[in-house]
Amino acid sequence: MTDPTFQLATPEPLDGYRASDVPVPARAAPGQRFVRRVHRLRTLGLGLGFLCVASVLRLHDAPAWMWAAAALNAFVWPHVAWWLAHSSADPVRSEFRSLLIDSVLGGTWIALMQFNLLPSVLLASMLTADKMAAAGTRYALRSVAAMILACAATSALGGFAVSIDSPMSVVTACLPLLIVYPVSLSAVLHRLGTKFAHQNRRLARLSATDELTELGNRRHGLAAAERALSARRRKGGPATVVMIDVDHLKTVNDRYGHPAGDELLQAVGEALQRCARATDTAARYAGDEFLLVLPETEVRGAEELAKRIRERLAATELASAPDWRCAVSFGAAEAPNDDDVERWIALADAALYRAKSEGRDRFMSVASEAAEPEEERRVALAP
Repeated sequence: MTDPTFQLATPEPLDGYRASDVPVPARAAPGQRFVRRVHRLRTLGLGLGFLCVASVLRLHDAPAWMWAAAALNAFVWPHVAWWLAHSSADPVRSEFRSLLIDSVLGGTWIALMQFNLLPSVLLASMLTADKMAAAGTRYALRSVAAMILACAATSALGGFAVSIDSPMSVVTACLPLLIVYPVSLSAVLHRLGTKFAHQNRRLARLSATDELTELGNRRHGLAAAERALSARRRKGGPATVVMIDVDHLKTVNDRYGHPAGDELLQAVGEALQRCARATDTAARYAGDEFLLVLPETEVRGAEELAKRIRERLAATELASAPDWRCAVSFGAAEAPNDDDVERWIALADAALYRAKSEGRDRFMSVASEAAEPEEERRVALAP
């Protein structure tokens, strides 16, 4: 009989939830999910494989015990293997033992069929392909060795009988396994591939996301700045980065507690998300500092965006600190003539430092890296 399985012991996709969002009892353990999938595929594969074996047994007028053994292997063994794995403390290990048993049984039936060409080749190839998918080359070689040993031992006991002719009746009986099982296997592999892709995308988003504010993290922001500089080099045009600092965050933490400080940071993150364009990138740069990357935007555009952000924050009321007025300071710089992202951000950071030193709650910018002091824009955002 063929062995209908492959590597299924993989984490399920996150589906947009944190692990803590889903009660543990509502989710099957990965090992049990693996067991269920293997059980379904083994039941299908062995059921279809029974047709191949039965066609050869009929051809050779096999005794009743052989028919009974074929029926037990096809229709009872899948459920026994499931029970063994389901009851085991290590379901995956138990299932892999059963997979090796599948190979031994497959080799036994190849010998009992007297090496009838089509069903023997079909069973051997399915067994090998399944094991290769299950655990790679090493496990596949182990299963092939087990299959060969079982085949040789059984053939020796039967006097090395060989009858390779596959008449049309045998060919016809092999068609369901040859067609239905690979298609079913491909469908399951496609579903798992889709889950893997979803999970990889989710993990990529998590690795580039700040957990508290749900904005991009520092690495994500720097990558966006790199892309903006690259696009400016190819197509020309302006680009601006804005460094943003939350005013008096330490005071909020000291007066109202750190949960209030976290709420304030979340409010700033939401304001950046709401006010920025789809082409802009907002990121939490470090602690109470945020970064905005604005492609194809001059300093004046950044100034207008800062005003919208300030207006939104002014209208924001913190549940943990209802009497606190949210305010931030802005420092902006247009892209330099080279591709030095760190220097670009340093220009914006210097503008931010001046905004903070001159009273906070204001916007300051540098039009270009060569800007003279009189070209700096100093715009007080406070009433």
